[in-house]
Amino acid sequence: MTTNHPVSPEIRAQITANLKAIESRHEVTILFACESGSRGWGFSSPDSDYDVRFIYVHRLPWYLQVSTPRAVIEEPITGDLDINGWELRKALGLLKKGNATLIEWLDSPIIYQADEAFLSRLREAARQTHRAERSFHHYAHMARKNYREYLQGDSVRLKKYLYVLRPLLATLWIEQGRGIAPMPFQSLVDTLISDAELLAAIEQLLINKRAAKESEYGCPMPVINQFIATELTRLESILPPVIRDTDFSVLDQLLMDVVMQQTSVS
Repeated sequence: MTTNHPVSPEIRAQITANLKAIESRHEVTILFACESGSRGWGFSSPDSDYDVRFIYVHRLPWYLQVSTPRAVIEEPITGDLDINGWELRKALGLLKKGNATLIEWLDSPIIYQADEAFLSRLREAARQTHRAERSFHHYAHMARKNYREYLQGDSVRLKKYLYVLRPLLATLWIEQGRGIAPMPFQSLVDTLISDAELLAAIEQLLINKRAAKESEYGCPMPVINQFIATELTRLESILPPVIRDTDFSVLDQLLMDVVMQQTSVS
């Protein structure tokens, strides 16, 4: 398959400089920063933004306040750079709720900054506490919503096919009991799609998407439409994974260890 648009050394250096400035300005440590969105999924257009997402931690005094301070850092969008992040306690709370977006970040193929020991522990914590039923509902809802809203006309935006296909394949991945769905779209396709005609249609879609602007429209693709419609209909009668008992103490321990470690080195 065609390779995705890489991140140039110049852009990477610019993003790294922005992250260092955020650490200094907000007096935080960024533990992990990655590419989210179409570049992380592997089907960006030439004019796609850089969706940089990060997890950060404060020093201990921040966590010892009666009122909970703001737990998000959002930078103004500058040019192609969209940079924002979640504080560690907020991120772990979202992980406990089964937030599929956060779980995706941990599998991003484009990492800008990372404490490797922390990232390894966070990935393992995500695996241990994965709420498959939440991810199943999240992806199935996203696929249905995008299909209903964007793929019904005589002319459709190319990117919207992928915004239906990716969550649909993630739903199928979870339905088949494969664990956490990988972030790269190609990994989902390689594992789940075997029909030659459908594979060829997806390949052509990716070629078109990677060469076109984000706003590009095109004709409907009958082979992909049929696959989507068939699978969405079938999923209506499929029960989500069974809710399992989960020990979330691993998240509490991770929060305590990271905060105390940051305090000891400050």
